[in-house]
Amino acid sequence: MAAKKKIRIIAVVVVALALIGTFAVRHFWNVRSARSSITLYGNIDIRQVQLAFNDSERIDKLLVDEGAAVHAGQLVARLAAQRFRDAVDRYRADVAEQKQIVARLLAGSRPEEISRARAELAAAQADVEAAKANVENSRALYRRQQALARKQYVSLQVSDDARRGLLVAQAGLDAKRKIAAAGGQVLRLALLGPRKEDISAAKAKLQSEIALLARAQKDLADTQLYAPAAGVIQDRLLEPGDMANPQTPVFTLALDNPVWVRAYLPEPELGKVALGMRAWISTDSFPGKRFRGWVGFISPVAEFTPKSVETTQLRSQLVYRVRIYACNPDHRLRLGMPATVDIPLEGNPAHAVPARPCETH
Repeated sequence: MAAKKKIRIIAVVVVALALIGTFAVRHFWNVRSARSSITLYGNIDIRQVQLAFNDSERIDKLLVDEGAAVHAGQLVARLAAQRFRDAVDRYRADVAEQKQIVARLLAGSRPEEISRARAELAAAQADVEAAKANVENSRALYRRQQALARKQYVSLQVSDDARRGLLVAQAGLDAKRKIAAAGGQVLRLALLGPRKEDISAAKAKLQSEIALLARAQKDLADTQLYAPAAGVIQDRLLEPGDMANPQTPVFTLALDNPVWVRAYLPEPELGKVALGMRAWISTDSFPGKRFRGWVGFISPVAEFTPKSVETTQLRSQLVYRVRIYACNPDHRLRLGMPATVDIPLEGNPAHAVPARPCETH
């Protein structure tokens, strides 16, 4: 009996030591695991863009449907554009006309215009010389008739007629001189060409017409709506025939590559995590699948744990909001999906995140 009791005691001691050893090993690995990584819990977040036209007109065609994956710069919708094309044609014609006006002013007077002005001036000067000769003849006739009238060889009427003829010839000479002077001014202006002020005004008007044409071309280009980035069409809010305007979105575009997990880091763990550190994301939707990610944002401001993730132990704990980014080319990570994040602490230094991380990850 004593031997059996002794064996029983030894067996109990061995079992106790085995249990103690098991718990010690588990505790050791739990402590090591706790020290080697940080586990966070959160939800998938993405950015959304409201796509709208930059002008008001009826929608002519929508080229994508809800759920369609689009790439940056892809045409997704068009407005009825005839009104904008007509405006472009009108302003293009105005620009062409004004260019011709400027070119004409810069070219100055044509040789033919200068030759004509010289010929007209020569003719006017010849008329002046002829008018001078006519005045001299009229003056001589008047003197003769006046002398004969004093001797009563002719009547006073004849002398008066000769005097009136002299006055008419003098008036004709004055008129011819004015015409010749005007012809000289025309020739001088033809030789000088257009005024600098007229050229400047024409050039300024040309720039104004060019600006109006550029605006019309921009309005025409705005009748086509392009995706600003790669993503998935989340909502199609209007249909062909609807009146579009800048305040009414046509599509909602989900920018789901990259996505991020919105999680909260306890204040005691803040010093262990840095931007650029690698992380692994797992979800219940893909058991056994881990998505590679990286720490892309750590809030500079502490806050109390949000009620959506609050537990009894964390009700008064300060946390920092973090974003764990992940590339999502297959669109498997979706908005609102619960996710678990593991951030290894050993051999996981901070890295500089490239400007377009999903092209290098």
